[in-house]
Amino acid sequence: MEIDGAPQLRNPVLIAAFEGWNDAGEAATAGVEHLERVWNGESVAALDPDEYYDFQVNRPMVSVDEDGLRSIQWPTTRLSVVRLEDHDRDIVLLRGIEPNMRWRAFCAELLSVATDLGCEQVVTLGALLADVPHTRPVPVTVSASDPDQAERLGLEPSRYEGPTGIVGVFQDAATKAGLDAVSLWAAVPHYVAQSPCPKATLVLLQRVEDHLGLPVPMGDLAEQAEAWQHGVDELAEEDSDVAEYVRRLEEARDTVDLPEASGEHIAREFERYLRRRDT
Repeated sequence: MEIDGAPQLRNPVLIAAFEGWNDAGEAATAGVEHLERVWNGESVAALDPDEYYDFQVNRPMVSVDEDGLRSIQWPTTRLSVVRLEDHDRDIVLLRGIEPNMRWRAFCAELLSVATDLGCEQVVTLGALLADVPHTRPVPVTVSASDPDQAERLGLEPSRYEGPTGIVGVFQDAATKAGLDAVSLWAAVPHYVAQSPCPKATLVLLQRVEDHLGLPVPMGDLAEQAEAWQHGVDELAEEDSDVAEYVRRLEEARDTVDLPEASGEHIAREFERYLRRRDT
């Protein structure tokens, strides 16, 4: 991977998301795609896909332009940079596809480019299917894989054990490379597994905003999230079994916590309001 122009960035942080097992409802990759759009990300590098992808699994796409010329877009992983003129740091965005082979080399190559760009912090985004009701705030888990990092950043160390995807491998590789690596995971209702899930994308970006202390333009994501929830409400009303299942999930969720009423939630919302007012 070669960087086009090797831009000089100020205290950049890498925000990464990958399609595939780690991306329920496309919530994570949609978040990075949103940041690329609202922050006018400038593409600087792309991996050679021959090294990491099985094209019988991730097939290239053919397109035809207005002049009738055909071209092939190969599945790959790309890096773009964002210069935030009104702030004291810049952003590196990584959006790609979970590789089919050579995961360790894949992570090493991407992290080498990230460190060349000056990144010392990595934020990975993920989304998983879970037993959560669509009518409640989307739960987000924020963790660090290294206990010392977790204590320094005021986070919970990850206690997950079991199969992992490229997000977990990439976070572990970043930690071992000496970078502060934080992972944000949104829980998407498993009974609404089809993409997209803008409600989960919205809450992931809100937590990115909280973690970095930078205002993130949300555009019409809030309206999309509301429309998504209304659509799922209508589907649930048409099926009494689904409606009953959602009711049980709501009761279980409300028994565990009431995030809207928690002091942490109120403080986070107030801090977000102050950042947006100052901007």
